[in-house]
Amino acid sequence: MATEAPPATSRPAPARTPGAGQGGGGRPASTRRARSRREGSPVARIAAFWLLAMVSILMITPFAWMVLSSLRDPSQAASGALLPDSPRWRNYLDALTAAPFLTYARNSFFIATGHTVINVVLASMAGYALARLPFRGSKVLFFGFIGAIMIPMYTIVVPQFILVRSMPFFGGNDILGQGGTGWLDSWWALIIPGAMSPVSVFLFRQFYLGVPRELSEAARIDGANEFTIWARIVTPQIRPAIITVALLTFQTGWTNFLWPLLVTGREDLRVLQVGLASFQQENTTQWELLMAGTAMATVPMIVLFVLAQRYFVNSLAHVGIK
Repeated sequence: MATEAPPATSRPAPARTPGAGQGGGGRPASTRRARSRREGSPVARIAAFWLLAMVSILMITPFAWMVLSSLRDPSQAASGALLPDSPRWRNYLDALTAAPFLTYARNSFFIATGHTVINVVLASMAGYALARLPFRGSKVLFFGFIGAIMIPMYTIVVPQFILVRSMPFFGGNDILGQGGTGWLDSWWALIIPGAMSPVSVFLFRQFYLGVPRELSEAARIDGANEFTIWARIVTPQIRPAIITVALLTFQTGWTNFLWPLLVTGREDLRVLQVGLASFQQENTTQWELLMAGTAMATVPMIVLFVLAQRYFVNSLAHVGIK
């Protein structure tokens, strides 16, 4: 009688050692190759480092020259020497007392703040309408904003000046805007014409497109109107755009020179950039005072950019992706 063969016993599978078939470190070879491609070769990283270092030096050189020039002695300012013999910190105090520097700074701050508030509010409303409220002609209007971005500022200075001077019922003008000076030599001329920028509308529109529509739809179901949705639901989600637009607008208003020079002639309405020109006389220029005043006018913007650079970079990256 034939005996049955014993059942075959299953052998345990050999244990895989960590990293077997994956290369060193337990990571797949494809992952390590992808990471190596992202990081690049050491030579490429070193070349990129030195290239960025050289560009950084070129960018900071004018600011360094300005600071060094502000510390020179008046007799040394015109010599062209790079380093001052002895730092003269008194130049900053002399710049403050040689002209009503604080009045100029106050005017520039008031104008830049007014531009910032008006531009953020109106441009965000326009961007929200273009992004979330479908209406006939919205695309044509959006392309109009794009075209306005491409128009150089100097080509619209003369039409703006004529509009400001011909403003009805201001400055002695009649209903047709004739017979007086309009908004010239007034705060209206300094704040209203440059208060809104098409670039800001474009930035806000791009950010509003990235906000989920479910938020707006849920708010409408709950009975919220469009103004509430814009102000309390959608706009708080685009904080980087708000900070970026506010920063760029404040910087433009703070450093504006040509427009205030054209529309104002009163001493109490002069802005910082126009006031700095008082250190340049017909026959001579007080370089040490001019550079000291310019350095003091530059510091606030540097501080603002340092504080808001994270939001600024994020906003530019977001717009580039969109």
